[in-house]
Amino acid sequence: MVERLLTRAGARGWPTLSAPLRIGILYLAARAVTTGFLILAASLAGPGSRFGPNATIGSFLLGWDAQWYWLIAVSGYPTELPLTESGVVSENQWAFMPVYPYLARIVGLPFEALTWSGAPGWGVGAVLVSLVAGYLACLVLYRMLRMRIDATAATWAALFFAAGPLAALFHVGYAESLFLLWLFLSLWLVQQRRFGWLYLLIPLMGFTRPGVLAFALFLGLYGIWRWLRRRHDALPRRQVVHIVALGLLAVVVGFSWQVFAAIATGRADAYLATELAWRRTAVSAEGFIPFGGFLEGTAMWFGRIWNLGEATGYVVLAASVLAIAALLLFEPHVRRLGVETRLWTASYLVYLLAVFFPQSSIFRLLVPVSPLWGAIALPRSTAYRVAVLGACLVGQWWWIYNMYALANTAYWTIP
Repeated sequence: MVERLLTRAGARGWPTLSAPLRIGILYLAARAVTTGFLILAASLAGPGSRFGPNATIGSFLLGWDAQWYWLIAVSGYPTELPLTESGVVSENQWAFMPVYPYLARIVGLPFEALTWSGAPGWGVGAVLVSLVAGYLACLVLYRMLRMRIDATAATWAALFFAAGPLAALFHVGYAESLFLLWLFLSLWLVQQRRFGWLYLLIPLMGFTRPGVLAFALFLGLYGIWRWLRRRHDALPRRQVVHIVALGLLAVVVGFSWQVFAAIATGRADAYLATELAWRRTAVSAEGFIPFGGFLEGTAMWFGRIWNLGEATGYVVLAASVLAIAALLLFEPHVRRLGVETRLWTASYLVYLLAVFFPQSSIFRLLVPVSPLWGAIALPRSTAYRVAVLGACLVGQWWWIYNMYALANTAYWTIP
C-alpha cells in the first residue's frame, strides 16, 4: 500500500513537494497504521493483561511509565523516598525527568474539562506532545541523513523510523519522542558545526530522559576525531572551545539530577537507589556498579531463564560487542552516514552497557540509534525497501501485542 502511494505520488510530482509535507504525509500514514494496531491490541487484551479485558486505546496510551509522568505532573517529586516492607527504596518519580510531564501539563491545560483514562487534560497533552515531537524528529532525521545520502534513501529511512517496531512510542505518554527530537537536532547541528544552540539542547535532553552522558562521551570522541584530522580538516580554536565546553556541560547536566534528588530527599543515593528499585529482584549487587547490570542480566537470561549457561551468555555478549564495533568501523553503508552518526551510536551503546539491566525495555532504549535507518535504506532495490517496511510493521505489531495486549510485569513484556 505504501509503495503504491509512493509510486503514484512520484508520478504526480512527489519529489517537488517540500520535505515537511512529504515527511508529514508519510508520518500521518504511519500513525494511522499504528492506531489500528493499538485498537486491535485493545480488543485482544484478556484477563491476564494488566489492562484487563476491557482495555481501551486510551488506557494503552497512558499506561506503564506514562503513569509516573502523570504523577510528576500532578504532584511533583517526593521529598521522602517511599520504602518497601524490608526498608529499601521502592519505585518512585525520581527515575523520570521533568521536561516531558510538565510540558504535557501545559499543553493539556485547554483540555482540562476532558476526562480521559483518569488523567484529565494531561493525557491529551501528553499524546499531543509525543505525536508532534515524533513528526519533528522524523523531519530532523531526514535533514540529518540528507547531508550524507540522497533524498530518496533519506525519505525511506524516515519512513522506516516512523513505522518501525517501536513506532507506538509516537503515541504513548512517554518522553522518547521529545528526547529524540532534541537528540536529532543536536546531532544535526554537530554535523553542520553550528554549536551555539547545543547550550540549550543539552539541558533539554538531560532533563527529558536519561542519556545525556552518552552525548558527553560522543562529544569527547568527536573532539578527539577532529583533533586527529586537524591538518586535513581545519579545527578553529573557537570550535575547540565549544566542543570542550559542551562536553563539560553534558557531564554536569548528566550528574545534576542525582544532586537535585539528593538535596530534595536528604539521601545522597536517592537517584541511584530509585533506579535500582526496578531491578532489585533480579540482581545480587546492592549498589550500582558500571557494566554490572548488563553482566548480571546476561547471566540471568542465559543461565537461569534459557538454561544455556552463563559462559555462553558472556561469549555471545562479547561477540555482539565486537560485531557492532566492526559494523560501525567497516560496513560501507554505515560509513556513508558520517562519523557523527557512527560515534554517537558507539557512545550510546557503551552507555547502555554501563548502566542498563537487559530486559524487554532494551528495544525501547535502542531507539536513539535510529539514524542507522539511513544505512538500511541505502540499497536501491524497491523490493528490498518494501520488504524492510513490511518487517517494520510486523515488528511493530509484535511489540504492541506483547507489551500492551499481553501486558504483565514479566521481564520480557515491559515496554
